[in-house]
This record gives sequence, C-alpha cells and structure tokens, in this order.
Amino acid sequence: MCGICGELSFGRQAPDLGGIQRMLSRLQRRGPEHEGSYCDGPMALGHRRLSILDLSVHANQPMIDPELGVAVVFNGTIYNFPELRAQLQGLGYRFFSQGDTEVLLKAYHAWGEDFVQRLHGMFALGVWDMQARRLLLARDRLGIKPLYYTEEATRLRFASNTQALLAAGGVDCALDPVALHHHFSLHAVVPAPRTLLKGIAKLPPAHYMVIEANGRRRTQRYWELSAQRREDGPHTLQDWGQLIYPALRKAVERRLQISDVPVGVLLSGGLDSSLLVALLAECTDRPVQTFSVGFEDQPEERGSEFEYSDQVVARFNTDHHKLQIPNGAVLDRLPEAVLQMAEPMVGQDAVAFYLLAEQVSRHVKVVQSGQGADEVFGGYFWYPQMQADSHGSALERFRRHYFDRDHEEFAQMLCPEYVGEDYTSALVEQALAQPGADSFMDAVLRFDVTTLIVDDPVKRVDNMTMAFGLEARVPFLDHTLVELAAAMPVELKLQDGGKSILKHIARGKLPDAVIDRPKGYFPMPALKYVRGPFLSFMRDILDSQACRERGLYQRAYVERLLAQPEAHLTRIKGSKLWHLALLELWLQGQRL
Repeated sequence: MCGICGELSFGRQAPDLGGIQRMLSRLQRRGPEHEGSYCDGPMALGHRRLSILDLSVHANQPMIDPELGVAVVFNGTIYNFPELRAQLQGLGYRFFSQGDTEVLLKAYHAWGEDFVQRLHGMFALGVWDMQARRLLLARDRLGIKPLYYTEEATRLRFASNTQALLAAGGVDCALDPVALHHHFSLHAVVPAPRTLLKGIAKLPPAHYMVIEANGRRRTQRYWELSAQRREDGPHTLQDWGQLIYPALRKAVERRLQISDVPVGVLLSGGLDSSLLVALLAECTDRPVQTFSVGFEDQPEERGSEFEYSDQVVARFNTDHHKLQIPNGAVLDRLPEAVLQMAEPMVGQDAVAFYLLAEQVSRHVKVVQSGQGADEVFGGYFWYPQMQADSHGSALERFRRHYFDRDHEEFAQMLCPEYVGEDYTSALVEQALAQPGADSFMDAVLRFDVTTLIVDDPVKRVDNMTMAFGLEARVPFLDHTLVELAAAMPVELKLQDGGKSILKHIARGKLPDAVIDRPKGYFPMPALKYVRGPFLSFMRDILDSQACRERGLYQRAYVERLLAQPEAHLTRIKGSKLWHLALLELWLQGQRL
C-alpha cells in the first residue's frame, strides 16, 4: 500500500520535478517508509512506500527494468502474484525481487495492455513504456484503490489523492455543478470520472487509460459485472452456501497469506467483521489480532457495540485491542479527519475509522475489514423498501428510497449559478437501464457495488486508514466473490432481513446473538444527534465569512436547517445540515 504520482509532459517541455516533489510531500502519510522518484524524458514518476511484501530495498519504487524498458509505480496488493510470477518465469523472465510490483513490470512486457485482466487484487498503477513513450494508468475492478488525474494542454498529472494534485498546482478549482448535484443527491457520491473540482478527474474502476507522449489518450473498460442467473445455477440457500462459503474463505485466506507482515481485523461487532474473524481463525493457528472502537453513549443510543465484539473475542480468543474515545476527542479531531479526505465524505463514521486507524497502525500494517458485505449481499434497509415499491419507473422506485434530496430541494439549497438540470436522475436512469441485470433489484445492487460503494464506504476506509500508513483489505469485494454473489437470486439475499447467506454461513461459527441482532451502523452518537457542541461547530462553519463569500448556499435554506437541525434528515437518515457543513469544512481545509 502506497502513494503514487507522476507527470507526463507533452511536446518538448520537461516534466516539473518540483511538482513531483510537492505531490510526494502530500502522499507521505500513505507511504511513510520510503520515497523514490524517476525521470525519463517527458515522464516523471514518484512513489511513497508502505512495505507489505518483500520488505527489502529491492522492492522500492519507482521500479525500473532497463532491460525490458518498463518502469512502474503501484499502490495496492496483487493476491495472485505468485501464480503470475510462476507463469512469467515459465516464459523466461528473471526476477530480482520477491514482491508483487516486479510481476507488474514483467506482465506488462509479456502481455501488453491486457495484463490488467490477469490481476486479482486491489490496485492503482502507472506503467511507463520507454520504447513506445507511452503511459498506462489502471485501476482495479471495484475501485478499491484511488487514482486521480489532471490534464492540461502541456501535461497530464496523476496521484493517489486530490491533495497531491492541488499541491502540484495549475488545477482548475471551480466547483462542477454536475458533480455537486450527484454529491447532494447520493450522500457525497460523485461517480467517476468527475470530482467536485472541474480540474480533477478520477479513473473509473475496471478501466485503464493509455496516454501517448503527444497527449492523445484513450480509455478502455476491461471488466463488467453481470447480474444474471445461470439456468443450471443453484436454487436453495443451502446450495448457494456451498458456493459462497469456500469463495469467501479463499478471499479471506488470500488477504492473510499475501503479506510479509502481520494482518489484523477491524472488529465492529457486526455480522460482517465477526465472520471475518471466524474465517481467519480457520486459516491460521496464531491468535487473530482484533481492534474495536467505541464512543460515549447518548440517551437515545449506545456509543459502542462492545457487547457483541466481546463475544466474538471470547469465542476465538483473539489478541484484542479495545479503544474508547470521549465525545470531546471526536469533535477535536474531526477537522483533522476531514482534511485527509481526497473528496468530502458525509459518512459520520469517517472520524471513527480515522481514530481507530491511528491506534491500529501502532500494532499492525494490514487489516481486513467488512466493507462491501451489505452491498454485495443485500444488507441495507432500503433494499426491501425498493423491492416492495412497484409503483412507477425504475428511477422513481430508486429515488423515493435513496436520494438525499430531490431536484426541487437542490434548487432551493444552492445559488442559481450552481443549479442546472436533474443530472443525478439522468445518471441513475441510465445505470439502471444497462443490460445484464435480470430484475430491477439486480440492477440496483449492481449499481451500488460497481459505482456507489466506490465513493462511499470503500473510499472512506482507504482515506482514513492510509492517513496512518495502514493497509485495509476488503475480502467481501474480491471480484470473483462479487461475480458469484451477483448471480444469486435477490429474493434469497433479502430474506431474513438481508444477508441471509452470510447468516447461514455464520450459524454455528458465531454466537447467535451476533447473527440475529438487528442490523446496526457504526455508532457515533456525538455526530449523529445534531445538538450541543456539534451543532455549534456546524453553525460556525456555515456562518463563517468564507462560507458566505463563497456564495454556494442560499442563506434561507441554511437558516431553515439551523432552526430545526434534527428535523431535516435524508431518506436514509443522514443529517442534511451536516452535508452542507462537511462540504464547506472540506473546501476550507483544502484552502479552496
């Protein structure tokens, strides 16, 4: 896990090495253990390393193979690199390191652009072909690893976060009205290639981009998710369990074994993370290291799920680390956590992951986490609501249960110069109409897994853990497991309150209380209930001179929310006031 950056200069102008250094300084937290750079004519590459595989200097990056004429910078982990290495050795390639990075060099040389289809893992990478004078950028199938870029007439820059690109300079920082519409409709999700800033784009998941030295570029999708049944496929929950269980166990095992450092688990006390602990315990004789975080209670809600995580710890005798955080620390550290977001994210558990990652990074460099289980296996409460709602078009069924605000409210919220068409409805309508889904709900789950999850929980976990040089691995988003689950009938996924197949697999492995508990969300009472210091904090942001001079929000809308802060919630129970304050806080933090 690392931070990568680069600049390809078009024409005769040399790359700006000062810009590379500025980008590397903003990537230091992602890779605190080594810094490297490389320049070849119009191409400059930069890398910050977190050592996970082959801890020796031989695996430092940028990695160059002068004999093959290929250089690479890479962020992520390739779980099938031992198999690929063996294949490449069979083709006559010799290796000077023991990790996965060098496999990428040889794989590109052997198989060309198609090599990305052979990669099983999470990755964002840049490959420079010295002979062809060509740069290839690629991102994993489910967008677990981020890759941003800016393009000007004279150059293209790329990096693991927006902060690096902003530090390099020359970015158009005007707010994109289309992206704003997505951000405020889909709880801060802005699907690729857009970001909130007009001058920064992101490579979509499951795509690679080829950029020539003269500036010409082309983008290619290399993977699509089908959500269709096989006629000869299984029918019962028990039959599906015989397929899903070994696939999930293999995903967990791979993310344990492909590491030269210890691997822990973020244990929330929910079904997903608890099941990861159970499966890890099957894969190793060593005690599993687990980490849990809790907060102060509010009258309406408990601030931790320790009553459940403690049962899992006792069942598997894990090496457990429990963190209790006072409410004051949550607010004190909130601006710091927001500053580490590559894009503003409204999920209130972001600060929880940030504070937990800080503690976990003192013990391990790698953790497994349960993100993706709800989207892949149908765990959210709005899925049954959408399924039961048969009135109107696919878009209307989706919008009624998911959009944070409809277009009419969006127009009341933002000043007129930022209000255009109903861009989000158009995007969702097109996504749900794509072929390859057997039903409306199959299309919804596919859209969630391939698009929405990328810019919500997955990006949140990456940003918050990498802020402390901690690699988070997400076995529920193993692409072969996702492909298998996408063929499972939705009715089976949603029965028994959702995630029925995971409950079936967990039965007998986990305490019944953990399996049968109501679906919970990361408890953050200090931020969930908009009152006291949290309300004052948001009021100060929205009443600040910077916010007023920005001219983004209509003051009447802001005042209406401030007058009744806990009365204005989205359809999935998010605070509309927090949405406004978070974006403004992020913009101020980035000095925009």
